[in-house]
Amino acid sequence: MKSLRHGGIAAAVLLATTACAGAGGGGGGAENSINVLMVNNPQMQDLQKLTADNFTKETGIAVNFTVLPENDVRDKISQDFSSQAGQYDVATISNYETPIYARNGWLTPLDDYFAKDTAFDQDDILEPIRQSLTGEDGKVYAEPFYGESSFLMYRKDVLDAKGITMPERPTWQQVADIAAQVDGAQPGMKGICLRGQPGWGQLMAPLTTVVNTFGGTWFTEDWQARVNAPEFKEATKFYVDLVRAHGEAGAPQAGFAECLNNMTQGKVAMWYDATVAAGLLEADDSPVKGKLGFAQAPVVKTESSAWLYTWAFGIQKASKKADNAWKFISWASGKGYEELVGKTLGWSKLPDGKRSSTYQRPEYVQAGSSFAKQAEAAIAGAKPTDPGVQPRPAAGIQFVGIPEFTDLGTQVSQKISAAIAGASTVDAALDESQELADTVAKKYRDK
Repeated sequence: MKSLRHGGIAAAVLLATTACAGAGGGGGGAENSINVLMVNNPQMQDLQKLTADNFTKETGIAVNFTVLPENDVRDKISQDFSSQAGQYDVATISNYETPIYARNGWLTPLDDYFAKDTAFDQDDILEPIRQSLTGEDGKVYAEPFYGESSFLMYRKDVLDAKGITMPERPTWQQVADIAAQVDGAQPGMKGICLRGQPGWGQLMAPLTTVVNTFGGTWFTEDWQARVNAPEFKEATKFYVDLVRAHGEAGAPQAGFAECLNNMTQGKVAMWYDATVAAGLLEADDSPVKGKLGFAQAPVVKTESSAWLYTWAFGIQKASKKADNAWKFISWASGKGYEELVGKTLGWSKLPDGKRSSTYQRPEYVQAGSSFAKQAEAAIAGAKPTDPGVQPRPAAGIQFVGIPEFTDLGTQVSQKISAAIAGASTVDAALDESQELADTVAKKYRDK
């Protein structure tokens, strides 16, 4: 979702540290501290390291971080916010959760805060990202830490050695053909990395974009489940066959972090995933820096297929420290933080994809010369309300924007991951999944 992904994204290392000794948080404790529950992405780990010496030093507000892998943090956030326990003042939520949480009254609207905080510059937030964090009442309920879409990353040097030119907007068949040609191009190198790890924000994020462009959909406009329809099956078989034939080792357990490691270590020649990965691959300490090319998300029947995702910060409605929570969000999502990261960690490590001004920074444009324009174009071209070839009953590109999708997507992903592992077939996985999807659809048909 990292995307991600993104969709859903998860880093390889589990961190859980505190910035001060006090308990803090919405449930009580030191008045000048807040509790933040956060996904353990690399950019969040950077934020955690920079907070005490910068934000806390400037404001006197200590931050207690709880940092967990994506699947774990989603569960914990859902439990705390749905019960309004108030243990955490701020949490990382995505554009999937934000409208749902806002509808349920679990989040504090932020309009009054950014209206008074002119330095934050709300108008600078990219329009697709800003809209995705807006509730049905027109109020903004979260601010982005970074935004992302999806695109294809590839080893340009490997393709060049084979005499292969990657199209700027490749089709999935072209990608599959290239994967076959570069499989084994270097010792231990596979053709492509595609997520196979179960999770609605893991495997299902990239796979659903493939389903969309193959002409499939989870549900029709009138809530008919289509998970075992021909288009959905064709897309899923294509994905499963591709990763089984030319994908990474251990694909059924591979998520964003594992694919990032594979790409960084030269174990794969291509990777379709979140645009946010580009800055990590092009960082100064990356072994593949300068060897990469970037292309738009592969398509079949649609003009584009890239997802739209953001990890954002929301304030729990039950928090008794909303003012301090906003100060943290304003700092973490602000232009000044980008400047801090650029000067201390390197401009390619900016938490980008959220502000127009980011793409005007000369230092960032230079550091991201190989990927920044492609990433910006992918975000601008994402179509969350019209991602396929037919009308949809709910917004979302790599997800369906309904509360039930967390469980539905995860269960379906487990079945498809088993097919990647060879323990099942795509037909069996999707026939079983159709029953799950129809149970969800029936609730909406009966309303």
